[in-house]
Amino acid sequence: MDNQNAQMKAPYPGTHSPAQNPPEYPSAGFSGPPGYTGHPAPQAGYPIPPAGYPAPQASYPGVGPVGFPGQHQPVSHQSGAPAGIPWMPAPPPPANCPPGLEYLTQIDQLLIHQQIELLEVLTGFETNNKYEIKNSLGQRIYFAAEDTDCCTRNCCGPSRPFTMRILDNMGREVITLERPLRCTSCCFPCCLQEIEIQAPPGIPVGYVTQTWHPCLPRFTVQNERREDVLKITGPCVVCSCCADIDFEIKSLDDKYVVGKISKQWSGLVREMFTDVDNFGIQFPLDLDVKMKAVMLGACFLIDFMFFEMTRGEQRSGVW
Repeated sequence: MDNQNAQMKAPYPGTHSPAQNPPEYPSAGFSGPPGYTGHPAPQAGYPIPPAGYPAPQASYPGVGPVGFPGQHQPVSHQSGAPAGIPWMPAPPPPANCPPGLEYLTQIDQLLIHQQIELLEVLTGFETNNKYEIKNSLGQRIYFAAEDTDCCTRNCCGPSRPFTMRILDNMGREVITLERPLRCTSCCFPCCLQEIEIQAPPGIPVGYVTQTWHPCLPRFTVQNERREDVLKITGPCVVCSCCADIDFEIKSLDDKYVVGKISKQWSGLVREMFTDVDNFGIQFPLDLDVKMKAVMLGACFLIDFMFFEMTRGEQRSGVW
């Protein structure tokens, strides 16, 4: 009983943290800073892309719709992916939610694990990146696969433009990320990095654009109407040994930290000999579901800009 009373009297219910040590980030129910009204509600009558969902392309072995059960029958394992990892059951879709994003309505954290490509490790030949996207319980939510031709991958390296196709547990492409070719030098702020997030494919729901700064990685998160919603700020030195690297998600006035994108330390061997990275994304539970998808796009843009380095390339890490 004493333990329960102490918990109820704690400044942050549900924790035993003293008042002088508040949590680093707001709870899942964070509703925004004072005066914050939230992201504008989605427009009624959400448009449907022509001819239904584009089918996943055959260039991703084991990911396409072949072998998947019918609708409303989530599978527990997908061929070509590690065994023993279940898929997250599909929750009921809320009103005006883009198809396939209903998974994001019930979570405030995403884990992104890049798959190791043996050919790339042995030869240094750049292959299309593949990622598993999971919730905090380790259940797979999406599978992401890069769609870039061989010449672009190996000539442009991490600066390459790409299309990232994100599939749900039915093999449907529910999110598409489009990164155009842009200048990578901080000395030329006229053509900065950008990524467009579409959900479903062909329908933009948001953008992440780089904001010029001589030292810090800075980005602006925008909605489908190109209106600024949030900011993302990274550290001056984008490298660390045996520690995570955090990119904070902030309100537009920089007063409130509402989440973060973390590049997680993967171990000395993996960090030195591969470009395989793991990321974590934290955001408010009540954040608009389309903005959660945009945060996923921001994570991939950050990965390619700062951590997609092949063996032998020097990581300067200073922006």
